[in-house]
Amino acid sequence: MTSLAAPTRIERPSVFAFIGYVLGLTLIVWCLAGAGFSLEKMATAPPRFADFLDRAFPPNTDPQTLVRLGWKMVETLQIAVAGAVIGVILSVPVALLAARGLIAGVWVNQIVRNILGFIRAVPDIAWALVFVVAVGLGPFAGMLAIAVDTIGFCGRFFADDMEGTDKGPAESLTATGARKIDVVACAAIPAAMPAFISTSLFALEKAVRSSTILGLVGAGGIGIELKVGFDLFDYPTAMTVILMIAVVVIAIEQLSGWARTKIIGEQR
Repeated sequence: MTSLAAPTRIERPSVFAFIGYVLGLTLIVWCLAGAGFSLEKMATAPPRFADFLDRAFPPNTDPQTLVRLGWKMVETLQIAVAGAVIGVILSVPVALLAARGLIAGVWVNQIVRNILGFIRAVPDIAWALVFVVAVGLGPFAGMLAIAVDTIGFCGRFFADDMEGTDKGPAESLTATGARKIDVVACAAIPAAMPAFISTSLFALEKAVRSSTILGLVGAGGIGIELKVGFDLFDYPTAMTVILMIAVVVIAIEQLSGWARTKIIGEQR
């Protein structure tokens, strides 16, 4: 006999599931308290934000200011592109050591992966501070920070890409007596090349976004102009910088997406 009772919409959780929900909710509340969450501040924020927009618009369009900011944006792109290119190139040999079953043993794989994990764990602006101390103020410190950050990003993904390739060609070359380095050069890297290109373009997008704020710590680029604008309460100039950053970052993302689709589509 078919039951006509309505199905249960929400399954009653078990005791352990209920305890897990309570602990999860407690963790969220604890984090909100530690983050200084305040409904009062949220209520007073919109008028203050509206006041900022009122003082920031219209943006500063003085020709001399635009030329100065334009050159700073060019410097920002130079930092991003140079750092990303160097980082991508150096990521390939690092990834070969991190990829399991290619040219290095298990212990080497694990050590290199831990180093890459450490690099990714440190924010790019912290690397910029380190290199400002090491090489001094200026765009060179920013470029080095971007390069190191890119190695941490691409090195891990390149290694995973090579591990995930079809093992058939590599095994065939190994059966013919080819050396490990030959197997990598003729099978693993070519098979992973579309993924390499995609990851490299994502790294370039990440580098452009990161390079816009490295100037806050003296590592070159347009970030210093943003900091000066807010420090001097020159909100129209700060808004001009924000709009320039937004336009450039969106343009790079669109160009990168087009290139990724075009290049990878042709390789397939």
